[in-house]
Amino acid sequence: MNKTILITGAVMALIAVLLGAFGAHGLEKLVDTDSIASFTTGVRYQMYHAIVCIILGNMTVLSSSSQKRIFYLFIGGITLFSGSIYLLVIDSVLGISLSSIGFITPLGGFLLILGWIFFIISLVKIK
Repeated sequence: MNKTILITGAVMALIAVLLGAFGAHGLEKLVDTDSIASFTTGVRYQMYHAIVCIILGNMTVLSSSSQKRIFYLFIGGITLFSGSIYLLVIDSVLGISLSSIGFITPLGGFLLILGWIFFIISLVKIK
């Protein structure tokens, strides 16, 4: 069991619930429906990966190094993918243009994909 991964996964899940509530109730008067849909995508991906981090932190069949590698890729992916979506959606509310950070979203998605690839490889290597 990896306590750091478990706690971080739980915190990420809590933040996803808070941001989901904000997206559902606080953003509707501030941005258009397409932006709310994008925000919801960020929240959904954050929650999925937070839950997987909680599962990952409980997996004793994986080596500590494999767990950490997967965890760091997921946390980096959540931060860049979901975080950039959140910022891009609320940039007009903040009164600044953050469109220049749009390239970060696919980079975050790539980290999430790499995390899953390493997760699969680690599972295949279980004897």
